[in-house]
Order: sequence, then C-alpha cells, then structure tokens
Amino acid sequence: MFSKNTEKLESFVGVNSYFKGDIKSTGTFRVDGTVEGNIETDWLVLGETAHLKGDAAARGIIVGGRVEGNIKATEIIEIKAKGEVRGELTTSKLTV
Repeated sequence: MFSKNTEKLESFVGVNSYFKGDIKSTGTFRVDGTVEGNIETDWLVLGETAHLKGDAAARGIIVGGRVEGNIKATEIIEIKAKGEVRGELTTSKLTV
C-alpha cells in the first residue's frame, strides 16, 4: 500500500512484546505485539496480532489487528479483514 520509499521498516514492537508509554517515531513503525499508549509516526502498520490501547497519528495507517482508540491519518487508513477499531477514524481516504 505505501510507496517504495516508505516500505523500509525502521522500528517495531514484536509479537510477544508489551510496551507501555507514548511512542514518537519517524519512518515506518510496525506493531505485532501490545502497545498501551499513543503512537505518532510517519507510517504505521498494525499486524494481525497487534493490540493498540491508545490513539494513533500518521500519514498512513494499516490496521490488521485491534485498536481501542482514535486513529488519524493525513493520507490513508486501510482496515484489513481481521482489523478492528473501537474509536473514531479521521482521514481523507479510507479502505476497508
């Protein structure tokens, strides 16, 4: 979904990891584990095993897991088949 120059994964929270606190990052950030806090990054990928308890803000966001919070993307939000969001979505383009 993201263009070639944004596909480089720069930071991640692994499948068996738990992180509590706010995250501010540049580039692409991937979550496969649990994050309890807000995430602000350029591009965000939430895998099928991801669980975010907090808000997310980025240029583009892919949701494959579960989000309990609000999501704001300046360009696009993509909700995958197993993606679940309990919160408000704000974006100019939404793909489900």
